[in-house]
Amino acid sequence: MAYTITDACISCGVCEAECPVSCITAGDDKYVIDADACIDCGTCAGVCPVEAPQPE
Repeated sequence: MAYTITDACISCGVCEAECPVSCITAGDDKYVIDADACIDCGTCAGVCPVEAPQPE
């Protein structure tokens, strides 16, 4: 199950830098996770200051 980034995202970019498979990119108003590339490791959720990445 992939992670998704909720509207709580503040676009700080911490998750993108920490993703081991580089599946997080900047979107128009928040960061976005490519569900097909996500390996469900949870690293993004662990570093996010506002807990925006959540399991789908």
